[in-house]
Amino acid sequence: MMNENFVAMLKRVVRIIVQIGILNIFYYMGVGIVALLHVPLPGSVIGLLLLALSLHFKIIKVEYIQDGAGFLIGVLTLFFIPATVGVVDYPELVSTTGLLIMLAVIASTLISIYVTGLLSQMVEKKELTKKETVAIVEEGEGELTVD
Repeated sequence: MMNENFVAMLKRVVRIIVQIGILNIFYYMGVGIVALLHVPLPGSVIGLLLLALSLHFKIIKVEYIQDGAGFLIGVLTLFFIPATVGVVDYPELVSTTGLLIMLAVIASTLISIYVTGLLSQMVEKKELTKKETVAIVEEGEGELTVD
């Protein structure tokens, strides 16, 4: 029993590591494209676009990266700790300049949340329409009959 749990946990850990490796491959592909083509965008953004296109055109399945992406999202806040601690070294960030930076961050965050919400609603409506269409066809409704 203990060995089965350990093996299952080990398989999950290996799966997460492999999936994070897949995400890293997309990142490095983006970095390579920026280095070769001198695109004025960060390599991570290009890699993210490549990943989004690969998912959209079903070149890779969501299941191939789902656990690894979930793990990274779970530990995402840890990546912000060094930046937060680094602010202590710059007292001018607490002054007027800092206030303007904070307002810009808050505004851009709210805009990002709003746009993400709109896009999510659009995708959800599209998926719901697709499911309803499949359900109608499966029920036999919409078939043409000759009387």
